[in-house]
Amino acid sequence: MKTDYGNKGMALLKKGQKGVVYAIFSRFGVVFLMFAVQIMFFFSIFQWFKGFLPHILGGSVLFTAVMVIYLLNSRINPTAKITWLVVIMLLPIFGVLLFWYTQSDIGHRALKECMDHLILSTKEEISQKREVLERLSSENPGAAALAHYIRRSGCHPVYEKTDVAYFPLGEDKFEEMLKQLEAAKHFIFMEYFIIDEGLMWGRILEILVKKAAEGVDVRVMYDGTCEFALLPHDYPKRLKALGIRCKIFAPVTPFLSTHYNYRDHRKILIIDGHTAFNGGINLADEYINQKVKYGHWKDTAVMLKGEAVKSFTLMFLQMWGIDERKEEFKHFLSYPAEPAKGAGGYVIPYGDCPLDGDKLGERVYMDLLNRAMKYVHIMSPYLILDGEMETALKFAAERGVEVILLLPGIPDKAVPYALAKTHYASLLESGVKIYEYTPGFVHAKVFVSDDRAAVVGTINLDYRSLYHHFEAATYLYNTDCIPEIEADFQATLEKCREATPETVKKERWTVKITGRLMKAIAPLM
Repeated sequence: MKTDYGNKGMALLKKGQKGVVYAIFSRFGVVFLMFAVQIMFFFSIFQWFKGFLPHILGGSVLFTAVMVIYLLNSRINPTAKITWLVVIMLLPIFGVLLFWYTQSDIGHRALKECMDHLILSTKEEISQKREVLERLSSENPGAAALAHYIRRSGCHPVYEKTDVAYFPLGEDKFEEMLKQLEAAKHFIFMEYFIIDEGLMWGRILEILVKKAAEGVDVRVMYDGTCEFALLPHDYPKRLKALGIRCKIFAPVTPFLSTHYNYRDHRKILIIDGHTAFNGGINLADEYINQKVKYGHWKDTAVMLKGEAVKSFTLMFLQMWGIDERKEEFKHFLSYPAEPAKGAGGYVIPYGDCPLDGDKLGERVYMDLLNRAMKYVHIMSPYLILDGEMETALKFAAERGVEVILLLPGIPDKAVPYALAKTHYASLLESGVKIYEYTPGFVHAKVFVSDDRAAVVGTINLDYRSLYHHFEAATYLYNTDCIPEIEADFQATLEKCREATPETVKKERWTVKITGRLMKAIAPLM
């Protein structure tokens, strides 16, 4: 039975039919639109200037050749270079315009400047305890080297004495999440990619409204794609009326901007500076299997209790402060986070920013693959790889490491599913094992290796996560929950079908053609 607060919370949400509009302003929509415009442009040129056509075509070829030479000498990722070569050769004029549009800082210059300022100003807010790093180095120099790299890319120290609880399903996280929210006394920070109406958000919102009335500082931040597809545009004002501060990250408007390339894909909840949640689970009913969209929804999360929570607090405040110069770090980091007694291992919460040119998320994954001796077990909803990541997966398998990819059996999107299939043959040939979750959709983002290291977070194995999203994850080394993560992987594996060279050959021709055609522009999607 819903309380009055719960009814108010449910009434706040109103679905909008904006999916088509969002598709038009997506990267794929821009590419398709420019392709269509160029066809019409060339047809018009052909009709109007038939006599000058050889000169026009000659100039187009020369222009394309210059761009090809430029691309070959640029620092762009090799896989993306191939994509841009194809696009520019197919669309000599608008392909170049699209290239400069996506590579420029039009629309996100202010965002980059603010992020640089915030990261610089918070670099020393949380110092690395030398003795912790030295202990990790004595246990595993490789893990310590990775910790040094993660610290270099942002304010992400390595911590001890942090209790980590692993949740193998969204329902498990949701149950614990409600308990922790009820116990909040000082502040609640929520940063999520998706918020949608239903049981999950209704129950959470009921607690948030109650806590705000008690004087708790409640803040909610969600990505602008929610405004387009799920929530009304004035939703922050509606929450404000209930005592909740709310912001939209990069709200989508009818004006094209490279700002839209960068979405806030993080899922973070921080309570009073001593408890944090991180993982793949958004605030919508499919994530807790209250709504069936693609069969059973398999997702995961972790809950941290201890000093490591400070890093998540800092990450949230960095994102919250993008549109303002007000710095609140010292105040909120001053809340005590008592060390968890008896908690073993090391924890590094970290965020990946697409504006710094440092592919932190991908490199942490590659480090796990390169240092593994026995196995690397992976859960991911998507498999759209660049050459470097595909090589890392294959190399690990070729040197005898058991590499298993656990992917969805029921896809949520046709094109990413088809693109994933294009990698199967090459990976299988190198010894990588691929399984598909027959009950439904895997949305978990998990790496676990050699019974000692793991990553749980928001980072998919696709271009969007690895290159274009703000992401957050938790690196774990020798923490007490790692056996649980591996046990969950094995239990999930029992519900999967194995992909083999034979099943790849028997794949539907429509899937094969879609994957091969779309692979040329995969980095643009």
